[in-house]
Amino acid sequence: MNNRKTIEIEIQRRLYAESMGKCMNPDCEIDLFLNGGDIMEKAHIDSYHNSKDNSFENLVILCPNCHTNFDKNKAFTEQKVKEWKRKRKEEMDLIFSKKYSSFEMLEEVIKPILEENKTIFKNYYLKDNSTLWKKFEEKVLINNQKLKLLLIKNKHLLQRNSQDEYSNLAIVDKLILHIDEFYSTRNDGEKIRQVLFPEEVNSIFGVEKIDDSLFPATESLECLIKKLQDDESFVEISLDTDTPYIKFTKDNEIETLSLKDIPRLRQEYYKCGCFRKVGLRLESLVYTLKWLKKSDIEYEFQNLPSLSEIKIKGKLFKFVYEYCLSKETVMSLSPKKGSVIFNLFNFGGDCISKEAYKQAENMEIKLLSSKDFYKYINKS
Repeated sequence: MNNRKTIEIEIQRRLYAESMGKCMNPDCEIDLFLNGGDIMEKAHIDSYHNSKDNSFENLVILCPNCHTNFDKNKAFTEQKVKEWKRKRKEEMDLIFSKKYSSFEMLEEVIKPILEENKTIFKNYYLKDNSTLWKKFEEKVLINNQKLKLLLIKNKHLLQRNSQDEYSNLAIVDKLILHIDEFYSTRNDGEKIRQVLFPEEVNSIFGVEKIDDSLFPATESLECLIKKLQDDESFVEISLDTDTPYIKFTKDNEIETLSLKDIPRLRQEYYKCGCFRKVGLRLESLVYTLKWLKKSDIEYEFQNLPSLSEIKIKGKLFKFVYEYCLSKETVMSLSPKKGSVIFNLFNFGGDCISKEAYKQAENMEIKLLSSKDFYKYINKS
């Protein structure tokens, strides 16, 4: 009859996290998660027969071979195994409690962990393979502890905003809450979890993009283009599509950043210092450029990084977004003779003052509101 006490769940969790998914023997360190599940074994340092001790300090995760070599072949001393635990803690602290100096360095470590968790979730949980999911949940548990350590130490690299709905830091804080809840409910018969995995995390670290509404400030996008141009990494910008994007080189490869992948875009703006006050609203500019493309009307940006000056049918257009385009604003724009200022604001009315029209005549330029722009283009 086996009277051995069951190892407490909390201690099992600590052991899984401590192992980082590898045999604790530094000369082995075999991956304990295989296609058929885990091969990890919990070994007593001072044998249970002698000590009846199921404490964390008296237990270690080993592969089957190292467990046999320790228990039966006496290949390692108790002191040696305790030393393994100490070294693994130092290793874990060194790797996963490191403070990085750039987001790129943090992403390089975070991204593979998120990708592995996503693969496990997709292949086992979403496919209702409960047997393998229960086995590989332990791998997710270990990965989550790595993520938590890394993220807590490197919050300074994450974009933040006083309003949580606009903050990548708030998304990461939600992930940490999810990790803690996942940890505490791991072995509950009925898992009732309040904080689900925030999918925006995968966007932040480039694992999987999300499709959101456009970030409103065209000026922020112009700043990013300028930064990329200065670094000689800018490739192209495409705005006349349902999926607008910007392309640039990164690590000698071309990266395409969707302008609707907002958490990722926010992180890029934060990293480059490109948050700007909204002036020209990007969604209105995109709408207009999509119409031009659909109508087979050629256009080109006059001088990137500026996105507000566009040549259409050989004529220079300056795009603005003003509740009421004033004389003072027209003068401040210093438009070239013969050019056109198009006010994209489109909530009824002309949105252009009478004084502005008079000033435009004096400057020999043309002012257009949304209601006149499309007719003007078709007639040109």
